[in-house]
Amino acid sequence: MKSEAPRRKVTPPVPTHPHISLRDYAPADFNAIHAIDQLCYSPEIAYSHQDLRDYLRFPGAQCVVALEGDQIVGFCIAAQRGKIGYIVTIDVLEAYRRRGAGSLLLAECESRMAAGGARVVHLETATNNDSAVAFWQKHGYRTRSLKKGYYPGGLDAFAMAKPLAFDDRAPKEGH
Repeated sequence: MKSEAPRRKVTPPVPTHPHISLRDYAPADFNAIHAIDQLCYSPEIAYSHQDLRDYLRFPGAQCVVALEGDQIVGFCIAAQRGKIGYIVTIDVLEAYRRRGAGSLLLAECESRMAAGGARVVHLETATNNDSAVAFWQKHGYRTRSLKKGYYPGGLDAFAMAKPLAFDDRAPKEGH
């Protein structure tokens, strides 16, 4: 009789849209991501061309885009300084929400920040955006504080954070 190999706990895959792929942002993507940002947020919160360019040039910034075929359907801008990561924005076209595109973008950015040594990721989200708050909570983010008047028009924001997994056993440089 064969002995059965021990079973490993398998984490189910993140549900995804079957045709979503990820890649790094390229400068030719700028108009597309700006248009998505304008669709995702009200005019007083959406980024201007200059604001978006500034975030993309921020030290330690990275941008990942989600595509269906050749069409950009979402993006995430994140930044990192040392052990601290920050989600600047995550924008997904409405037709691709709740289908895994945002989760894929977030997982990719978190993975990159963790690989770069980040141990925690911070972000802000509007207190009145229930779906965004639920998204962040589902992904392990917890409210740390309330930022009064954070957004234009006096809208408050939750400051949220999530610790990232890292491997202390990883070899150190020079060892």
